[in-house]
Amino acid sequence: MNNQLAIKHTFASLLKFAMPSIIMMVFLSMYTMVDGVFVANFIDDNALASLNIVYPISSIIIGFGIMFSTGASAIIGKEMGENNYQKAKQVFSSIVVIGIIVGILISSITLLNIESIIKLLGANDAIYQYCYDYLSVLMLFAPMSILQLLFQFFFTTAGKPNYGLIVTILGGVANIVLDYVFIVNFDMGVQGAALATGIGYSIPALFGILYFSIFRGSTLNFVKFKFILSDLLKICSNGISEMVTNLAVAITTVMFNYYMMKFVGEQGIAAISIILYAQFLLTAIFMGYSSGIAPVISFNYGSKDYEQLRANFKYSIIFVVGASIIMFVTAFFAKGMIINIFASNEPEVFAIAYSGFDLFSICYLFAGINIFASSMFTALSNGWISAFISFCRSFVFIILSLLILPNVIDINGVYLAIPLAELLTMVVSIYCIVKLKDEYYYY
Repeated sequence: MNNQLAIKHTFASLLKFAMPSIIMMVFLSMYTMVDGVFVANFIDDNALASLNIVYPISSIIIGFGIMFSTGASAIIGKEMGENNYQKAKQVFSSIVVIGIIVGILISSITLLNIESIIKLLGANDAIYQYCYDYLSVLMLFAPMSILQLLFQFFFTTAGKPNYGLIVTILGGVANIVLDYVFIVNFDMGVQGAALATGIGYSIPALFGILYFSIFRGSTLNFVKFKFILSDLLKICSNGISEMVTNLAVAITTVMFNYYMMKFVGEQGIAAISIILYAQFLLTAIFMGYSSGIAPVISFNYGSKDYEQLRANFKYSIIFVVGASIIMFVTAFFAKGMIINIFASNEPEVFAIAYSGFDLFSICYLFAGINIFASSMFTALSNGWISAFISFCRSFVFIILSLLILPNVIDINGVYLAIPLAELLTMVVSIYCIVKLKDEYYYY
């Protein structure tokens, strides 16, 4: 059985192994971003604002998907490192079924309470119908959204990252083409955007089901299993940091929308949507790298190959620091081009976004180490430390920043909330890395 996780990686080979996951996460971040581009250019800025209003629901779905996938991948990788392949397959099979069930539950609960949820998220009369039209269609694809996240991670865990990359690209391309067809040709509005995104989710999801059902000789495939509560609890506790992150994103998005509505109205929500889209895209590189090498870290830890574990840690720090600088410089010089993609027809929205982009971009200097640290501790099966870092990064420090800064320096405080939160979290991340280095032998 050819296991790509057991390779003795150099910096170049580790980066090559992680590259499909990086590209996958970039494409994943582009699903909502592509909707925003078409909605902003072919409908109006209120429609763009509506996508950001309902994004917290998508963030919760993503949270479950990433919690299940990262939590299970760490356990599966460790079991494979200990040569327990049958156990790894049982965990894999059970979490896929659980993902489908959770997707159906989220979809049902949201659709049954959709009007109350939209109002709770802060929609006013100007954008309520847009929110309703988009969310009512997107929720039909909630199970597919969770499945495509699961399979993107599990293809990497199975040592087949290129397979996940191919189907993710196909899903992303389908989303772009169908956005144009549904919005421009068929004039379906935001419902067309949601339908295009849902079909984009479905392509990797269906391919994953077929692949892991048909190819029985691979490192992972579907097998008969029994639901074991202890396994599920271990998966959830191990991946809880990712759930914390996405739940926090849901809450902080509502707060961002509140302050931007307060300072500059619906156009402010459209402007912060553009800045957050850029953040999703650029930080996806860190998330893709971290998730891509996580199974390697889990395997090395499970097989007690501490020399390779230390090498992978060193390579990762080099990558994260270098990429952080590159992203900050890119954001600084390309801000006009990025904003113009969304707001070429909305000069006021462009001006609002442009005025805050430089301040917000400071966060890229600090975000990489925080994302990597949280992912690494998940891969080492220490979900609580991972969750602590994520909770600080995505909730505690952002909430404190948003409660204090806008009341002191007005709208600039909104733009600086995430940079300050990332800086404070970096201190926590470095402390945890140094404190636990002797326990996990990565340094």
